[in-house]
Amino acid sequence: MSVLETTVLETINSPEDVKKLSLEEMNILADEIRKGILNRVNLIGGHLGPGLGVVEATIALHYVFNSPVDKFVFDVSHQCYPHKMLTGRKEGFTSPIEHSEISGYFNYNESPHDPFMIGHTSTSVSLATGMAKARDLKGEKYNVIALIGDGSLSGGEAFEGFNNSSVLGSNFIVIVNDNEMSIAENQGGLYKNLKELRESNGTCSNNWFKAFGFDYIYVEEGNNIQVLIDTFKKVKDVDHPIVVHIHTLKGKGYAPAVEHKESGHWSMPGLLNKAEDSGNYEIPECYETITKDYILNKVKEDKSVIAVNAATPGVFWWDSEFRNKLGKNYTDVGIAEQHAVAYSSGLAKNGAKPIFGVMTSFIQRSYDQLSQDLALNNSPATILVYWGGISSADATHLGLFDIPLICNIPNIVYLAPTCKEEYLRMLDWSVEQQNYSVAIRVPTCEYISTGVEDTTDYSVLNKYKVAERGSKVAIIALGDFFGLGQSVKDELKSSLGIDATLINPRFISGVDEELLNSLKSDHSVVITLENGILSGGFGEKISSFYGNSSMKVLNYGAKKEFIDRVPMDELLTSYRLKKELIADDIKSIL
Repeated sequence: MSVLETTVLETINSPEDVKKLSLEEMNILADEIRKGILNRVNLIGGHLGPGLGVVEATIALHYVFNSPVDKFVFDVSHQCYPHKMLTGRKEGFTSPIEHSEISGYFNYNESPHDPFMIGHTSTSVSLATGMAKARDLKGEKYNVIALIGDGSLSGGEAFEGFNNSSVLGSNFIVIVNDNEMSIAENQGGLYKNLKELRESNGTCSNNWFKAFGFDYIYVEEGNNIQVLIDTFKKVKDVDHPIVVHIHTLKGKGYAPAVEHKESGHWSMPGLLNKAEDSGNYEIPECYETITKDYILNKVKEDKSVIAVNAATPGVFWWDSEFRNKLGKNYTDVGIAEQHAVAYSSGLAKNGAKPIFGVMTSFIQRSYDQLSQDLALNNSPATILVYWGGISSADATHLGLFDIPLICNIPNIVYLAPTCKEEYLRMLDWSVEQQNYSVAIRVPTCEYISTGVEDTTDYSVLNKYKVAERGSKVAIIALGDFFGLGQSVKDELKSSLGIDATLINPRFISGVDEELLNSLKSDHSVVITLENGILSGGFGEKISSFYGNSSMKVLNYGAKKEFIDRVPMDELLTSYRLKKELIADDIKSIL
């Protein structure tokens, strides 16, 4: 694969080089940056529409301001691709060798132009407010600029940041990148005001930003470099908080991403080769499709069932057709996981049957609501936790932390199915029962259908299933790792002649004391397998139970650490999550 050829971009090694360009050269640079984004995303996947829409604004920012002396904080930071190309990291977009070396998010390990590592949303104004206050306390003079997308404004932290920063009384600039989209459509009353501001060219009397106490400028031509440069020059070194509201086109420069803004937000590798792609893809049966079918069928028979989402419908394949079919039985609360949990609790307490779908790295944003608003009130809501487990994701999107977070909150029943049949049974039980708050960890590994109906009564809590009874060694394999448990059992049989007991616990949040006690009579070793971090996790509950006995317990899972794009095989080897390594460990202690 050849290196992407450029003319102006190849001369840019720092923002100082941007300042030397003519307007004509900057427009050429904008085209070349877009080619770089398309090149990277086509080869390794990544965010597409957001970066394409903010190219001109990024060039203008670096032309006018003086990063890293002036501080830029990009919200979510999937808008940061152009910024990275202008700050010494263009090879991550032009050279196949360098693509995976540069992350898709702000990363302070890569460059002094990135003050933070950022991957979650609605954070930039809060982070930048702290930087501005520290600057003022130290008596320093420079600009602090937060860039936030209109979709991110729906997050509660954005409101909190605006509220605090508006009273700084010193230099603070917020660039609101308004492309009229979140990942899917924007949701909520705030967006009526943004529409009013756009249609009135920023002059309508109802102004959300002014209500917070900000000065305000509107820029309709948010993809016009000269207009943006002129505007940014006006606000540079301003002595009070100000919002620059720019209207941009999400996906600009790539027609499929403009036409299909939702599917064009993020792309798998190779998708860009299909210019005719409409964003509607046929996918085989999987946990996402059976969930959609379940919800649609359930709503037909029970109008109190409602699907809830926090601005990430694509994660669950909750596409526009699915949303339209549900109508009023679907709510997208915006980028607001805290509200989604509390909203679901309110729905459940008043007789509705909410099903809240959420990505595991985002459920951690709502810990207090899970504890106080949901579990303390014992609201019978259903939470579907997707993408949980060990992965080679970047540090901001790890799915490792949900088990310790959720399973240690009282009144929440956290379930881990191993197959389609268990999952659907758990889901239907959760929706219909009225006694518990329930979370289900939707499997992320291989889709498995046994063809055998699950008739378990999950209201009898914390009863583990003995899949195969043996002796000497017991393997308690949770959820996704049940298949690994079967492999370990086979390995012990072939290499050590041990016919181990294999257990499917199903319940993450509780211990089957009766079963664990029964193992003491003819087992000397228990191993636990979980697709998450060990500290505070499922396996430690088993270790704690056997703490005052002679039973030896080995816990297998991930270490408590932030990992960043580490190859999966390397991780599994490091954590000894391979059948041969586990068998060796068992052999050494028997």
